[in-house]
Amino acid sequence: MLDKIIPTCKFVVDNANHVKINYAKIKELIDELLVFDNVHYLTKVPYSVYDMSTKDIVNFLLIYDSIDFSFWGNPKWTIDANGEYLDGGIALLHCIFNLFNGHDSSEVYQKLEHMTLEEFKEILKGNVTIPLLEERYNIVTNIAKIVNNKMNGNFYNYISNLTKDKEIFKVIHENFTNFDDTRTYKGQTIYFHKLAQLLVSDILHVIKNKENIKVDYSNLVGCADYKIPQVMQGLGILEYNNELFSLLESKNEIEENSEYEVEIRASMIIVINHIWEQIDKSIDRIDINDFIWSKGQDKTKKYKPYHLTRTSSY
Repeated sequence: MLDKIIPTCKFVVDNANHVKINYAKIKELIDELLVFDNVHYLTKVPYSVYDMSTKDIVNFLLIYDSIDFSFWGNPKWTIDANGEYLDGGIALLHCIFNLFNGHDSSEVYQKLEHMTLEEFKEILKGNVTIPLLEERYNIVTNIAKIVNNKMNGNFYNYISNLTKDKEIFKVIHENFTNFDDTRTYKGQTIYFHKLAQLLVSDILHVIKNKENIKVDYSNLVGCADYKIPQVMQGLGILEYNNELFSLLESKNEIEENSEYEVEIRASMIIVINHIWEQIDKSIDRIDINDFIWSKGQDKTKKYKPYHLTRTSSY
């Protein structure tokens, strides 16, 4: 399934009506990438994720990454973390980490399978209700049910002998339908699988860092979201036509599976793949992805608004 992402995204780019890639603008980004010390984000978050056992981290990641999507809104969902106000993915990480920290993850999965919607809402309590609350609840309870019934309550043990991205991706794709992430564009199925790739990457980075085991994530091609295209557009790499640009400027919602959304996401993937080829594949594509994503976390940089699509894909 991973090998379908690049060719189908290339089909989109070759037929795009609203997004164009300016390849001449990529060199400066490559120069910065080659001297960047790319450390996996979980080692930098302000929580002791890495203090947990590898088993508990991986089991935590399955839940966290499965619902790490669609936080935008007005006002934006924000939590009070002991006097510090957090939003987006880091706020979600805080909420889910608190469920697992200090507890055996197999016991957490038993509780997650049987929790009520109101209990789940309380876990994610913020200034407003988090977008797609019921969708997140259904995903979490369904994953917990599958892990408890099929994997003896322990996702990590189920995949613990796997160190290659394709192997772990196959397990995720075959067992958890919520990670499906495809679109239809001009009659063709386009493959992205953003959250599944993120989860595989996170798992393999943790195994590599915690256990000092050699892993292979060379087949991961990038996580098509909204922040990375925002950075690419800000750097002049992605160029949007007037119609799309005005939608972003006015912060109008762009529908899931619209030409706009598919072209933005596909173009992002092709840019990452192009960079990878330009540097003779010396840095894996998922690490290039993470480098560009990290630029989007720099609050001193002012980029144009990202595209607003309400989706459980990213």
